[in-house]
Amino acid sequence: MFKQLLTGLAMLGLLVAGANAQPGAADAFVRTISNDVLTTAKNDKAIQSGDINAIVALVDQKVMPAVAFETVTRSAVGPQWRSATPEQRQKLQAEFKTLLVRVYAGALTQLKDQTVEITKTQPVPGGTQVVVQSEVRGKGEPIKLDYRLDQVQGAWKIIDVNVGGIWLVQSYRSQFAQELGAGGIDGLIAKLVERNKAPVQPAKKG
Repeated sequence: MFKQLLTGLAMLGLLVAGANAQPGAADAFVRTISNDVLTTAKNDKAIQSGDINAIVALVDQKVMPAVAFETVTRSAVGPQWRSATPEQRQKLQAEFKTLLVRVYAGALTQLKDQTVEITKTQPVPGGTQVVVQSEVRGKGEPIKLDYRLDQVQGAWKIIDVNVGGIWLVQSYRSQFAQELGAGGIDGLIAKLVERNKAPVQPAKKG
């Protein structure tokens, strides 16, 4: 499951450049951009050789602008977000972004010959969110992925991804709840800073 989660994070990173996407074109947006970024990653010699710095740069430049960081961080932190100061919120977003960049980068080291197929798109009742269901196909069984996107100031933004029944933000929320319970907001920030100092680890094969 850990490998599937990492692969899913890599596929999440393929949802980029959504500022000009229209709400009714979410599936076409995911399909076109996913295939485009997959091709870029496959043809980049530095990325294919496992150059972590090149992979981190790719993720930071092309993936992160498509993520609604305040929404994602607020959801992952949970109720204690409301009591955080503006400075604490800024630090949480910065460290969470660094964490996601590092996880995506580790997952991207394993991209070789996968393709992405959109299987279904459906609106989330009562709001502007859309869930795009897809499959990552390559060797072995396809990995089913659900992407939750929302319109933020007229642009598609990533707010969550589901891999094998696990929503990423909810998963982090469970982890963060333990750290918040032990040390509060400052304790969580300290844990994220410590975690982000470790070298980026490529996703393990098998």
